[in-house]
Amino acid sequence: MQEKILIVDFGSQYTQLIARRIRESEVYCEIVPFNKIPTLTPDIKGVILSGSPASVRDESAPDIDIEKLTDQVPLLGVCYGAQLLAQKFGGKVEKSDKREYGRAHLDIQDYGTKLFEGVPDHSQIWMSHGDSITSVGDRFDIIAKSDSIPVAAFKARDKAFANTVYAIQFHPEVYHSTDGHKILNNFLFGVCGLAHKWTPASFVAETVAGLKEQIGEEHVLLGLSGGVDSSVAALLLQKAVGNNLLCIFVDNGLLRKNEFEGVLEQYKGMGLNVVGVRAGDKFLSELAGITDPEQKRKIIGRVFIEVFEAEANKHPEVKWLAQGTIYPDVIESVSVKGPSMTIKSHHNVGGLPDRLKLKLVEPLRLLFKDEVRRAGKELGLHPDILHRHPFPGPGLAVRILGDITPEKVRILQDADDIFIGNLKKYELYDKVWQAGVILTPIKAVGVMGDERTYENVVALRAVNSTDGMTADWSHLPYEFLAKTSNEIINQVRGINRVVYDISSKPPATIEWE
Repeated sequence: MQEKILIVDFGSQYTQLIARRIRESEVYCEIVPFNKIPTLTPDIKGVILSGSPASVRDESAPDIDIEKLTDQVPLLGVCYGAQLLAQKFGGKVEKSDKREYGRAHLDIQDYGTKLFEGVPDHSQIWMSHGDSITSVGDRFDIIAKSDSIPVAAFKARDKAFANTVYAIQFHPEVYHSTDGHKILNNFLFGVCGLAHKWTPASFVAETVAGLKEQIGEEHVLLGLSGGVDSSVAALLLQKAVGNNLLCIFVDNGLLRKNEFEGVLEQYKGMGLNVVGVRAGDKFLSELAGITDPEQKRKIIGRVFIEVFEAEANKHPEVKWLAQGTIYPDVIESVSVKGPSMTIKSHHNVGGLPDRLKLKLVEPLRLLFKDEVRRAGKELGLHPDILHRHPFPGPGLAVRILGDITPEKVRILQDADDIFIGNLKKYELYDKVWQAGVILTPIKAVGVMGDERTYENVVALRAVNSTDGMTADWSHLPYEFLAKTSNEIINQVRGINRVVYDISSKPPATIEWE
């Protein structure tokens, strides 16, 4: 049984970051909303209470039965979690005179505590709270303050609870807390007694064993996209069920230039049982005249289901549908704040499980994106797929602003091929998180030779990010941009002007639609 840490989510923007830091230490953890805490099982070795945008002083503030948890395992309260501990057990939390946000320095009062073992005094920490703990009550002792607040950390007195309880008023999970990872590790290994066991190799072995038990000798159907998530899911399933896995790769006519043929060849080279379905004409026909971005997505989703369903019906032996759902999708679906109001409709293959009467299996539902890549490397996934940039589910449809025509697809594919090819040629591809070309609905005057032209404007887009939630535009060399612009204008019929998008997310988004 895999030992783990349970993170109780009170809605903090940093909750997923706590989980990522813990997993970087090769410890498995799961996030659960405060109102859906499961019964603690023997594999749970500790609990962390996250921060929250709420105030513990509000009547409707999130609340839990903390002693029910501490009766069984050690506990660490972070920010809101610390304030909740103080308020529930005789301490006092008051509104700060000013919002405490940003860098501060830790003034350690108790060097004997395990939580601060190896942490130097005056270590930089990161604050983000509007309330302050002014007293901790009779069951706790203050073990650190800071240059801005009197209570930066506290610990339960001996026998105050059945297990060890720590609380910190700062965020150890963020980069700006220079010894934050050490503090988290002290809780994981020094307090909870965990071991470094959560590795790509252990994940692959455990997942394959679990899939074998879950699926047995039955057949599985998986829709491949050419991206890393569905590809890693395919390799895991292949290890578990072998030739009982059937993969379908649909060409919607909106892939990158020559991508259908290239990716199909890579999949076959990996030994996967893959059926390639060319359906570009059907997709483009249905999209004719459509300009609204969300309507484009819905049409593409519907047509994909129709194409996928038609292919699936040829294989009555199939009992399971596999999807490449990853952990951020799972967290979002049970989020404290509720599912996102505008989850883009291409993120999931909506409707398929019910319509096909298949059981659902999601081999990656416990992994973050970077962990999927590490698992893919462990499985020997082809490097071109392993390191491929994220690509929108609707493909080039959301990179063609306005209506979609075969000619516009041709123009964008050719321009995109030059841009991506040059990123690889000049060894910039792996330094960028995502890149592509946008075909705008703007035409501009140009001069080619002695002739005046009136042709399309395209925008190059390249960003750096870790998970797509935030992104900064990539500072590509001017010489590279000049060369790429020149090649696109000279080689792609229909383009006479190239611009570079220097917007970050937020306030912009990565894609234009």
